[in-house]
Amino acid sequence: MRKILAVLRLILVLFSFTAAGVDFFFRLWLTGRAKSIPIRAKWMSFWASVYFKQLGGKVNYDGIPPASGVLASNHLSYIDILTYGSICPMVFVSKSEVRDWPIIGKLTQFAGTLYIRRQVRGDVLPLAEQMAAVAKEGPLITLFLEGTSTGGDQVLPFRSSLMAPVEEQGLPVTPAWIHYSMKNGSVSDEVCYWRDMTLGPHLFNLLCKDGFEAHVSFGKTITEKMDRKAISKELHTRVCEMREQYLSKK
Repeated sequence: MRKILAVLRLILVLFSFTAAGVDFFFRLWLTGRAKSIPIRAKWMSFWASVYFKQLGGKVNYDGIPPASGVLASNHLSYIDILTYGSICPMVFVSKSEVRDWPIIGKLTQFAGTLYIRRQVRGDVLPLAEQMAAVAKEGPLITLFLEGTSTGGDQVLPFRSSLMAPVEEQGLPVTPAWIHYSMKNGSVSDEVCYWRDMTLGPHLFNLLCKDGFEAHVSFGKTITEKMDRKAISKELHTRVCEMREQYLSKK
């Protein structure tokens, strides 16, 4: 019975993918509004909320989500994007491979996602220019600085290279920590997307579950002038502190 319900939920998600594309084409592209980064971010936030609920997710958070600048977070799953996007409009920085994913890749392009080839150092300079352009128009820019996703048992060191645009542009940056919980199942195995997991089976298995809850902690925004290595170290320290504070209450 659970698998039948999961199939129905999967059909609903796929239908929403199509609906999102149609919505973008008629409401943004044909009207010329697709040129606006803030409007694309709002479009992304709306559909992220739709997908998040269809996957059975509920979100709660503490702290104040920043309205602009850069958000630096740990990374657990592709669901992180839906979680953060459902809270407020934002633009994400993602690895370039995502752009070529079937269906999802096209939707990330519609959302105004900035892409970077992490193995190519030269990509940091054009990324800095793109981030500066987004920052001038207002939307929050979200980065996952660990460079990969984890099972949530630790926060990997933050990569300082992606903080170069923050250093060069003098952008305010806010630390954030994301965490998941579920009543029946393993967060590490069934919500987190890491190691050698495959998207299709992972998504279908999640749809078989009763649902999950996401928690996000937003820290205090850093406005002080620091070099990229110092910023990365400070952000990592604060994210780890938020993790410890939350877990100590459980």
